[in-house]
Amino acid sequence: MSQQGYVATPPYSQPQPGIGLSPPHYGHYGDPSHTASPTGMMKPAGPLGATATRGMLPPGPPPPGPHQFGQNGAHATGHPPQRFPGPPPVNNVASSHAPYQPSAQSSYPGPISTSSVTQLGSQLSAMQINSYGSGMAPPSQGPPGPLSATSLQTPPRPPQPSILQPGSQVLPPPPTTLNGPGASPLPLPMYRPDGLSGPPPPNAQYQPPPLPGQTLGAGYPPQQANSGPQMAGAQLSYPGGFPGGPAQMAGPPQPQKKLDPDSIPSPIQVIENDRASRGGQVYATNTRGQIPPLVTTDCMIQDQGNASPRFIRCTTYCFPCTSDMAKQAQIPLAAVIKPFATIPSNESPLYLVNHGESGPVRCNRCKAYMCPFMQFIEGGRRYQCGFCNCVNDVPPFYFQHLDHIGRRLDHYEKPELSLGSYEYVATLDYCRKSKPPNPPAFIFMIDVSYSNIKNGLVKLICEELKTMLEKIPKEEQEETSAIRVGFITYNKVLHFFNVKSNLAQPQMMVVTDVGEVFVPLLDGFLVNYQESQSVIHNLLDQIPDMFADSNENETVFAPVIQAGMEALKMHLDRQQFLNDLRNDIEKKIGFDAIMRVRTSTGFRATDFFGGILMNNTTDVEMAAIDCDKAVTVEFKHDDKLSEDSGALIQCAVLYTTISGQRRLRIHNLGLNCSSQLADLYKSCETDALINFFAKSAFKAVLHQPLKVIREILVNQTAHMLACYRKNCASPSAASQLILPDSMKVLPVYMNCLLKNCVLLSRPEISTDERAYQRQLVMTMGVADSQLFFYPQLLPIHTLDVKSTMLPAAVRCSESRLSEEGIFLLANGLHMFLWLGVSSPPELIQGIFNVPSFAHINTDMTLLPEVGNPYSQQLRMIMGIIQQKRPYSMKLTIVKQREQPEMVFRQFLVEDKGLYGGSSYVDFLCCVHKEICQLLN
Repeated sequence: MSQQGYVATPPYSQPQPGIGLSPPHYGHYGDPSHTASPTGMMKPAGPLGATATRGMLPPGPPPPGPHQFGQNGAHATGHPPQRFPGPPPVNNVASSHAPYQPSAQSSYPGPISTSSVTQLGSQLSAMQINSYGSGMAPPSQGPPGPLSATSLQTPPRPPQPSILQPGSQVLPPPPTTLNGPGASPLPLPMYRPDGLSGPPPPNAQYQPPPLPGQTLGAGYPPQQANSGPQMAGAQLSYPGGFPGGPAQMAGPPQPQKKLDPDSIPSPIQVIENDRASRGGQVYATNTRGQIPPLVTTDCMIQDQGNASPRFIRCTTYCFPCTSDMAKQAQIPLAAVIKPFATIPSNESPLYLVNHGESGPVRCNRCKAYMCPFMQFIEGGRRYQCGFCNCVNDVPPFYFQHLDHIGRRLDHYEKPELSLGSYEYVATLDYCRKSKPPNPPAFIFMIDVSYSNIKNGLVKLICEELKTMLEKIPKEEQEETSAIRVGFITYNKVLHFFNVKSNLAQPQMMVVTDVGEVFVPLLDGFLVNYQESQSVIHNLLDQIPDMFADSNENETVFAPVIQAGMEALKMHLDRQQFLNDLRNDIEKKIGFDAIMRVRTSTGFRATDFFGGILMNNTTDVEMAAIDCDKAVTVEFKHDDKLSEDSGALIQCAVLYTTISGQRRLRIHNLGLNCSSQLADLYKSCETDALINFFAKSAFKAVLHQPLKVIREILVNQTAHMLACYRKNCASPSAASQLILPDSMKVLPVYMNCLLKNCVLLSRPEISTDERAYQRQLVMTMGVADSQLFFYPQLLPIHTLDVKSTMLPAAVRCSESRLSEEGIFLLANGLHMFLWLGVSSPPELIQGIFNVPSFAHINTDMTLLPEVGNPYSQQLRMIMGIIQQKRPYSMKLTIVKQREQPEMVFRQFLVEDKGLYGGSSYVDFLCCVHKEICQLLN
């Protein structure tokens, strides 16, 4: 293997089956027999300087490989799997109650070994976690190289001895730079190494506090502070997958030290800081390559020439100028596109442009549509395409004079010239066979087999359809919907119904030949609901009685449908089923859609991920796409990019509206380009990165071993962070773990992805469940995937009934629970209400209307409507969380120390996985070990 540069070629360097990976190197899903190559040395892009030092690991046992994040729980070689109670509790600022201690009588094991925590305390004491954010040096014009150390350090402080004696003392968490360059001071409380409150000093680096028995070198810049012994010859004790015995540190035995989880980057803190600095503000899209607020931050978006981040989010908003830079950094260049994302009522809807029979104005060469990136020249008679630089003539009907700065006089009157997103009315040239499409139709197929009739499901569906049909989507300016409806019932044969408006009663026609199915009637099957409302209601009233005496339990779609219906329980799943059905009927949707992504010269779209079909390399086909579906697109270089012109993306979706009109929806986005790796890392968005990694890995599981896929994820994580450390951070000891400010929570999110059931092959997890979650994630947008992999955990016992604000979220770890607390957990698919055994009686009575904890019925899926502030506030919070999610979340009541708590605990993603996978702390140690290997 070459020793020049990084040992790995990034997964996006060459198109391959799966997720587009290179020949045998890291990041390879293409060869099932491939295993990870041994790591080598990396050559920096620029000189480190004569004084640059690197910490070296002395010879010792070989480091554990990332492949040992196995699906089998990964315990020590030759030792049986062990489970122990959770880590030492940490005081929770959101709760004044005692931390949750697992019951000694619990019949199931705990997530983390106490001994492993103390060992990791010793190991992490040798690490220094740093983050370079707003203190990052500005990019220079020369070749990329390490930044000046002085640009990242704070001024020397006067000596402040801070010697902690062994015991329970732990310094407060260190300062962090979570808000990126230019962020204003935050009102949220922050911690400083000197123990003082208030915001951290400028250019502060992210470092954990010293552990008990260690000394912080006062008066020196952070990276010179000695926070403990170096990791000399240590082998990590890794509950998630490392073989070997307990960790052995060089030198005399070290005293046991407690590890403060708050000393490592927190997703909750990152989210809260972004909300504090950017929440409730107006985000204007007039600047190319600017980084939008996080998906967890509510703000008002104003379209001023680039598409809203509701429609497009990128893994980085600054692309590297060359493919060599992309290979060196290994950061995927991708965009998550949600073409029909819901627009809040306080933001402007998309404008519709109609050029009549002439149709949209397009570039003659690349066929890009008219957009703000086109430059008009020669007095407005011609324009230069921003994507391919072709000079085109302006059609006579579209001509307009230019002002003194070369801009058309009607610039702000035309949405396609001033906005990032808009729609065109398509001409017949955009229709199949040059004919206008028919209005779309909803066909309701109802299983009337014996079991569904007897358990009341058929009657329930028929009753609910009467109200749901009133809310069929329609165009805003129309009084009624153009969508037609039809009805079929089935058991072992099909029953088609004629519900034509002039009939007094519906008519039924039976098709017994299910091998050669045909529609027995052309007129009266698909009708307008408003016109045939009375006939349809008669049909829905008659269906339950029509099949009441049926003994037929066989269905034409057995065994698939039958198995699904047996899994569906009126008394437990009724509300969730009806909510999902109602949402599917009412949501914004486009039919018969074709999407194409065009780019400016120098790069191109190569891979697409989602619920899609591709008959060629460019057209993404979808039978339907709604407001919750997203397509993730990966880009690769085919030439050098220019810093001046940037990287331009145009997404065009041709679709049929609910009224049967053919339209084009256009989204445009301009990104920056840079020859400095520091600019690339500064502009990354971790939530979009995880969305890409999840979809690329989930696509690969169909034809690649899970072990190889997990290796790729771990190796690429280490390579991205090692490249940053080598080329962007100031020289420091190799024992330091330095994370980019924009990627400081990448390890915890990546670990959550690795523990997902799709990437685990365990007998406890059904294939159906893995396939179901895989299909859901493949169509998720960034907001949905963020919550899915890192759930929201809210302490309900801290509710302020006089406030409409949600309680502050806490980290997803068992150590954050308390016996006196009540916690609500949601991940977009499931919702849990966890009740501590010592929950306050007044809360129990107020929420459940029962006298005590023992009287709570855990089978309920809906909270009772109790007329008191606690009940009203909790149900309001659950409604707020639910309304932002595409799927109805079924509520599960969980009591502490009862068996169903096992299901709840698998969503505490910072802890060791129940079915395999490491804790957050363990994974951070593994990644740091991999980075050290690469740096050495």
